[in-house]
Amino acid sequence: MNKFEIDGNILLKGDSIKILKTIPDNSVNLIFVDPPYNIGKNFNGYKDKWESEEKYLKWCYEWIDLCIKKLKDNGSMYLMGATQFIPFFDIFLRKKMHILARIVWHYDSSGVQAKNYYGSLYEPILFAVKDKDNYVFNAQDILVEAKTGAKRKLIDYRKPIPTVYNSVKVPGNVWYIPRVRFRMYEYEEHPSQKPEALLNRIILASSNQGDIVLDPFSGTFTTSAVAIKLNRKSIGIELDDDYFNNGVRRLTEIKKELKKSKSQVNLEVFHNSKTEKSLIL
Repeated sequence: MNKFEIDGNILLKGDSIKILKTIPDNSVNLIFVDPPYNIGKNFNGYKDKWESEEKYLKWCYEWIDLCIKKLKDNGSMYLMGATQFIPFFDIFLRKKMHILARIVWHYDSSGVQAKNYYGSLYEPILFAVKDKDNYVFNAQDILVEAKTGAKRKLIDYRKPIPTVYNSVKVPGNVWYIPRVRFRMYEYEEHPSQKPEALLNRIILASSNQGDIVLDPFSGTFTTSAVAIKLNRKSIGIELDDDYFNNGVRRLTEIKKELKKSKSQVNLEVFHNSKTEKSLIL
């Protein structure tokens, strides 16, 4: 099986560049890209290491150009990468799109860290749009606590009437979101799985219900998993057979959970309506 579809979420197995060429231009609302980092990780027997940095970057520039073509005019792209390569992506991308933010995804240590230098505890993300005057950004859907107002209760005396600072705010560009750990409910056997919380913020912020979200290097299909939960459509591409099959299983399980939850909600509404009716009578 090279294709699986459930509720408008399409999983495709194959080479990302080849498949990207088959997707219509200007058809996608949001793209999340988490490519191989070229740092030697083992992806189910495939070593993530190119012959040279030049060849790796050439390959990256090819799929970046394809992704840009697939985006709608008001579309957005979030592009991850290793710290040593993200500057090259930044320079290449800013000539073609508008980079609105350079995000740092910060996480906790997995235990043993480097002893002779500073260990890595973050991964960078570029947030770019095609049109800086026309793009989706649902600020109200991603508000976080603003400690200045919520906890410290500081007062802004610069206003005509001194007022306590807001208790919520749009997140800044440093995001603390824990990594996925073994035996967590969302854990899949994959060396670079991204947490649902990370994709939840991105998808809520930069797409609307019914929009299409594309992930050309799906891995554990977290993007598709979050998309289906948030009533978005998605296209996920993955080369490895096992990872693809795991993605099919993951989305199938989520669909069952959503269906079960909906049934429970409908049952509660039914019982509540009967109770209200009996009270009226």
